[in-house]
Amino acid sequence: MSKNKIHTKKIVTTILQLAISVLALYIVLTKTDTAKLIEVIREANPWYLLLAVIVFNISKILNALRLNRFFRAIGLELSTAYNIQLYYVGMFYNMFLPGGIGGDGYKIYILKKNHSMKMVNVFNAVFWDRVAGIFALLFLTLMLMLPSSFASLNPQYVPLAWVVLVITYPVSWGLTRILYKQFKEIFAITAVESILIQAAQAVAAYFILLALSLPAHHIDYLAIFLVSTVATVLPITVGGAGAREITFFYSLNYLQLEPNTGVALSLIFFAISALSALSGMLFQNRSTGSDRGEKNAQVTKKE
Repeated sequence: MSKNKIHTKKIVTTILQLAISVLALYIVLTKTDTAKLIEVIREANPWYLLLAVIVFNISKILNALRLNRFFRAIGLELSTAYNIQLYYVGMFYNMFLPGGIGGDGYKIYILKKNHSMKMVNVFNAVFWDRVAGIFALLFLTLMLMLPSSFASLNPQYVPLAWVVLVITYPVSWGLTRILYKQFKEIFAITAVESILIQAAQAVAAYFILLALSLPAHHIDYLAIFLVSTVATVLPITVGGAGAREITFFYSLNYLQLEPNTGVALSLIFFAISALSALSGMLFQNRSTGSDRGEKNAQVTKKE
């Protein structure tokens, strides 16, 4: 494929992502009481919001540490500081450069270029890190859905939810043994880390709910939050903007709950994500260099 075609494809992808985000936000904002929504956000407790920012970034640092564990499994030893910087630059690419190389693509390119690693090995580490996160997200989503109003309104699906919950990690273990044996030894620790990462994001969302003074139905809001996180995994919007909001709006309407707080939660969470991702811009020049010069950085090739 020529460079012009690739460039055109990126532009078209970016336009589509922007269009979907704008359309989703337009649908939500035209169906909600925007004056009340603004009031809810304006009156948010700043100290709880600060806690949400801190816990959110703790989840991202944990995510970077988990990814580094996958890198070590393929023989790529990166210092903790360099790896965290590289992770935040990837967040910046994902959030602010839609349709481009993307955060994962950026990490794969830099590590292949500077550390003489086979692209397929780096790709496998980045990809299976993502898969580990998805399994944890599914597990915690079901954990919160079962005691939520969704379960009481749809009791016929509760047995199926329990089955999926029970087999989630056996399936993950089986796939790791069959498809990625090189990650078998770190399966247990990365599974625990994955649950901690998703739990930390849920705690950040809970602090936002406290900031918004939501009096009840916390489980319902947090269950929807995790469902909306699944929606943002799909690369169809800019940084998940619009996907989370529309999920909250229709889910809360289904439960006959007031949607303004949920939409406010999703908008504030997006703002925290964007603010945190901006710090990646500070590390961009540093991340393009090799980590070989740092004290604890070394590469051991594994074919």
